[in-house]
Amino acid sequence: MLVTIEFCAVISSAIYGILLACRKELDVVGVFAIAFTISFGGGTLRDVFLDRHPLFWIANDHYVVIVLVLSISGAILPRLVARLEKFLLVPDALGLALFSITGAGYALEGGTSLLIASMMAVLTGTFGGVIADVIINEIPRLFRSAPLYAICAFTGTWVYLILQQFNLPASIPIISGFAAIFLLRMAAVRWDIRLPNAKLDG
Repeated sequence: MLVTIEFCAVISSAIYGILLACRKELDVVGVFAIAFTISFGGGTLRDVFLDRHPLFWIANDHYVVIVLVLSISGAILPRLVARLEKFLLVPDALGLALFSITGAGYALEGGTSLLIASMMAVLTGTFGGVIADVIINEIPRLFRSAPLYAICAFTGTWVYLILQQFNLPASIPIISGFAAIFLLRMAAVRWDIRLPNAKLDG
């Protein structure tokens, strides 16, 4: 089941990356680079930390083909991208939720504690975006004043992890955790819910 979720996460994140890159008016190479980074960056770090080899996108190289095809399509179909841009938040929230669940799931399979699993979830869900923000010369939204992002992943992942401790069908913790992350992220953007900035007086 985790492989299926991961597949959906790659597609969602790639679409988000393509929309973001087109908004920045990058060429097709730039579009692919951003889509690739957002789709695979967090999962790559997760696999390195958990010592999972080969890396998930190398073991499933069709993921790379899918991201490449989507990137080329997005770059040569600007009108379609322009129509979809207003839905930018949806693939963003989907990718965050799906990748966070896979991060926690693979961590548990690797025998980690619940705390480490929750950290791997946040890493998997957010760090592709962090790397992409650096590439396009922006302060990563994970670290700046912006609607809640990592907190959504962390909170929703704990819904998944707690429900995992009960004798429930496997789909219930997954769906519940996914829904929590997705809805929290959508709500955070809708109502502009942020953490306070750290400021020095004087």
